[in-house]
Amino acid sequence: MNYKDHRSIRSFLPKEVASNLLTEILTIGTRASNTGNFQSYSVVVTQEQAMKEKLAPFHFNQPMATQAPVLLTFCVDYNRLATWCDARATECGHLNLMGFYNGTLDAMLFAQNVAVAAEENGLGYCFLGTVLYNLEGIIQTLALPRGVMPVLTMALGYPAENPPLRVRLPLEAIVHYEKYTSFPTEKVETLYRDVENDTFYREQVKKAGRENLAQLIMEQQYPSATYEKLSAELTRVLVQQGYTLD
Repeated sequence: MNYKDHRSIRSFLPKEVASNLLTEILTIGTRASNTGNFQSYSVVVTQEQAMKEKLAPFHFNQPMATQAPVLLTFCVDYNRLATWCDARATECGHLNLMGFYNGTLDAMLFAQNVAVAAEENGLGYCFLGTVLYNLEGIIQTLALPRGVMPVLTMALGYPAENPPLRVRLPLEAIVHYEKYTSFPTEKVETLYRDVENDTFYREQVKKAGRENLAQLIMEQQYPSATYEKLSAELTRVLVQQGYTLD
């Protein structure tokens, strides 16, 4: 697999992912680096169509949420660790903001290992960021207990499409050697030039009636008011799930 050619897959063939292959991919996922070797994550595998239908509204009813053979919901999981600690007369002191941060890192590293293993075996996938928009619905549908927080879902299956590669920022925009270097405005504009001139994004800007891509992203697609609302909801649900944020 040439990972320079990676693209998200949103349309899947009606072909099941064999259970032994899925097990192998998830096993490879567990070899990801993680904090203290706690593996403070879990994944809920959804394959039954009825369950995918229940989850679909929480993923904005995107077709891939029900079309993909497998949905994987990656979670921060301190429920398992806390139970183990209780059995060993030890307190699990990780139900706090630092614990959630570390658990999120662990879950994401696990998810990325799963993604790499999936592509190595001819599968395609798309990460769904909609989880953080609908935390409570997913928690209730998947019966997630205290200490378990969903952070990311992956739609997984055999690709039914080969979409064009999305443009990325040049490496010089991302990599800083020895110390971080802030770019002047004119340099930043140069770094974003290919993204702004990309046909896909130009069409999106025109369709939305915006003047430029920055306006489309920050005023329409990911406005600050939405992020503030989601931040408050994330805080509320974390407390509901047993996390202390003081």
